[in-house]
Amino acid sequence: MRETVDVVVVGARCAGSSTAAALARRGRRVVMLDKASFPADTISTHLLWPAGVAELERMGALERVRRLGAPAMPEAFAAGAGLSLKGRFSPVEGIDHALCVRRAGLDQALIDTAKEAGAELRERVRVTDLIRDSGRVTGVRYAERDGTERELSASLVVGADGRRSTVARLVETSDPYRENENERACYFAYFDDPHLKWRGVAAQWREGVELATAFPCDGGHTLVLLMPAVERIPEFQEDLAGEYTRTIHRIPGLRERLEGCELQTKVRSATDTTSYFRRSSGPGWALPGDAGHFKDPVTAQGIRDALRFGRLLGEATADALGDDAALDHAVLAWERRRERECLAAYQWTNQTARARAMTPIEVELYRWAARKPERVTAIIDVFSRTKSPSEVLSTRLFATLAARAVFGRAVDRGAVLRSGAAETATTVRDALERGRTRLRPLDAI
Repeated sequence: MRETVDVVVVGARCAGSSTAAALARRGRRVVMLDKASFPADTISTHLLWPAGVAELERMGALERVRRLGAPAMPEAFAAGAGLSLKGRFSPVEGIDHALCVRRAGLDQALIDTAKEAGAELRERVRVTDLIRDSGRVTGVRYAERDGTERELSASLVVGADGRRSTVARLVETSDPYRENENERACYFAYFDDPHLKWRGVAAQWREGVELATAFPCDGGHTLVLLMPAVERIPEFQEDLAGEYTRTIHRIPGLRERLEGCELQTKVRSATDTTSYFRRSSGPGWALPGDAGHFKDPVTAQGIRDALRFGRLLGEATADALGDDAALDHAVLAWERRRERECLAAYQWTNQTARARAMTPIEVELYRWAARKPERVTAIIDVFSRTKSPSEVLSTRLFATLAARAVFGRAVDRGAVLRSGAAETATTVRDALERGRTRLRPLDAI
């Protein structure tokens, strides 16, 4: 029972819907396959900085998403070491705010947008194998819920099916060529939130090693995310709800923020947030979204990149379908573009995800930024990807902050120097890695 389409997209959430919408708008017949029945929730902290909201607009989904009722957050707040920063985002294509939208509603809005563009969705199905012809992927085999097996032939199979991607496993690319085992776990839940003054603020607190965030979202709720060191996972496993509550009380700023708020949901967790790049293109296949590249959620980059590089994959391949050589070049060029654009954010995220208290240099960065609002904006624009980390924390500024940390205050100067040396070594290593990536030939992944 085989039928032929232009593209099969395995996975219909952020990356899958974005890819499908871009292809369908260019007249291609696209079928999305997903094991879920939508609307359906998934483990996700689902924050979109302004650049991510702009991707919703490019996809044509923003108006649908807005109707879900998540408040616009034009301000960001960060507190740590007795200091606090508050600032506004620079606009991205006229969008100057973040959004936090629960995934069941967000994903349904994306799917509806892709279907409106002309893509087809088949739910509650399971991909069992790929169809191949002389080493080239030419379609998929899938099973419906009642066990009926079907085949779809296609010029391109897109694996947008997440970190445990079936497509990645079947093309034998599950093992990353670059990875980083991060040091923080994730525990999150939703609170009923009556505090109107906080509804427009995306907030983060640091207290010793602890890191926590609170993001107002749709339904009158606020998403509260705790990111303790992975060494504390056994404590949470022993008493998940209790340890979640106790950790909130260890962070005075967050505890004060949640006064009068009531926990509405169970606590959910993600304890393996290893970051990676996988080989994401080959003859007749591609892997957008978490299937091909993942960053620790501490910097909230995943949905933005899934939307962006799903869309770019669709745009890059729509005119190449039917010409195998042109298609293979297009998917490889798309993969290299994603690596070039995402590598700096990946490296910065890996540094941010380290389970440690704020270093003296980080404390000095907060002091420096607190003096001028435009400096706070520059820092939070790194999260929105309108500035790179190296643009904000330049070599000159890093040296200035390190000097202030060493000579300006009563601190352990040896510890500051060791921390500064470690940061310098990491910066040099990361810069060399980015340089090698830019120089690497197109087919040398």
